[in-house]
Amino acid sequence: MDPLFLALSNFKRRNFEKCIEICTEKLNKNPYDQAMWSLKTRALTEQVWVDDCDGEEEGLADVLMDDNTIASVARPGTSLRAAPPSSSDGPSQTFRPSTQSGRPLSGVVRPGSQGGRPGTMDQALRTPRTAQTARPVSATSGRHVRLGTASMLSTADGPFINLARLNVAKYASQQSIAKALFEYIYFHENNALDLAAQATQSQDFKDWWWKVQLGRCYYRLGLFRDAEKQFKSALKQQDNINTYLLLGRVYIRLDQPMAALEVYKGGLDKFHGEVTLLTAISRIYEGLHDLTKAVKFYKDVLHFDATHVEAIACIGTHHFYTDQPEVALRFYRRLLQMGIYNCEIFNNLGLCCFYAQQYDMTLTCFERALSLATNQSVADVWYNLGHIALGIGDINLAYQCYRLALVADNDHGESYNNLGVLEYRRGNLDTSRAFFMTAASLSPHMFQPHYNHAKLSHKVGDLQTSYIIVQKALSLFPAHVDSKELLKTLETHFQTL
Repeated sequence: MDPLFLALSNFKRRNFEKCIEICTEKLNKNPYDQAMWSLKTRALTEQVWVDDCDGEEEGLADVLMDDNTIASVARPGTSLRAAPPSSSDGPSQTFRPSTQSGRPLSGVVRPGSQGGRPGTMDQALRTPRTAQTARPVSATSGRHVRLGTASMLSTADGPFINLARLNVAKYASQQSIAKALFEYIYFHENNALDLAAQATQSQDFKDWWWKVQLGRCYYRLGLFRDAEKQFKSALKQQDNINTYLLLGRVYIRLDQPMAALEVYKGGLDKFHGEVTLLTAISRIYEGLHDLTKAVKFYKDVLHFDATHVEAIACIGTHHFYTDQPEVALRFYRRLLQMGIYNCEIFNNLGLCCFYAQQYDMTLTCFERALSLATNQSVADVWYNLGHIALGIGDINLAYQCYRLALVADNDHGESYNNLGVLEYRRGNLDTSRAFFMTAASLSPHMFQPHYNHAKLSHKVGDLQTSYIIVQKALSLFPAHVDSKELLKTLETHFQTL
């Protein structure tokens, strides 16, 4: 059989290892076989390819080291980084928890939402200096490889493409292999800006594809305004869904969600019913705490794609936190029928069954969740089991469940808060205070530890501390009635002194 046909067959069946092996054997015999070289480049790219058009959540280091500030104090509802508006539609913050970044808890873990992912500032800060420079790991540091006329040579003891000897101008003008070469360098070596710039120039700035790739390189380097210009220029020549998504991501990183919404809605005018654009709009509204509009667009997503996992999960989460566990149960059952079989789905089914008073299925779902739990999710399962124990009145079991949650994850702020409440009921005020302070430090966007700490301080007579802490609770949740009443009581007391 022809080796090229066999390699192409393996590539189409996504058997990339076999494809690379066949191409390598052929290149050892004929290093200048462009077909085999291009195919091997594509196979190596597919192994590490990531859809960078999808949304991402900024990590801690990205926020701290970002100097692209638009407004130091943004108006409520116009910034993804600002505090939530005090009068927002949807469920109360008392019932709907937030992530550590302050966003409302979503139905899914989205791409890029986990800290310490490779290639981000979080990872650069956490990883020792492995490059030969003293600067943080970036696209311009570390060990790079290359390609050239001899760059077509594939040696067993060296890199496939040696970038240091690559004649960029030559390959930029050869459109038959330039695009495959760019994708290999972009995804595999993170150093493709020069090739994209020269290829754009070689096409007399008329090829929209190269403008998009140049914008992606600028975005990766943090040059968001330059990326914005390239994406806008590309859209003038060719309407493309990915270009709209990438331009929207630029505005999100610049903390301009309204501009991102305009871009996405403009894309919907061109591509009516496009699921990825509708999903991006829903995520922005969710980040702005406008959960009613977010659910509306998630329902539009399901109108065009009835098997969209994120939309089903987020709508189910919304119904659960708006006191409709029976409706949420239908959505999670649908996910189970679609073949999603993991700890989180059984955890959510167990909670929905409990609050829908289907007690016969509750413990069965949680047993299944514990059997499927990973190190990252087992703490949440024990925490929810603690709520179930409180619901049936078994305080000792609830205490043990919260303790087990802390054994699995020592940074679980919600468990510290609930343990503080249980210790408060037992009369162990000093222990309770320590739990509340720990919970507040681990989960700074939770108002419950601040309120509980203020209530405890008021009980023991430390009114000044109670006054200070209850103001922190109200800054996080201005509509909390109990905190307002406590603050009013303290102000009345101070006025009578």
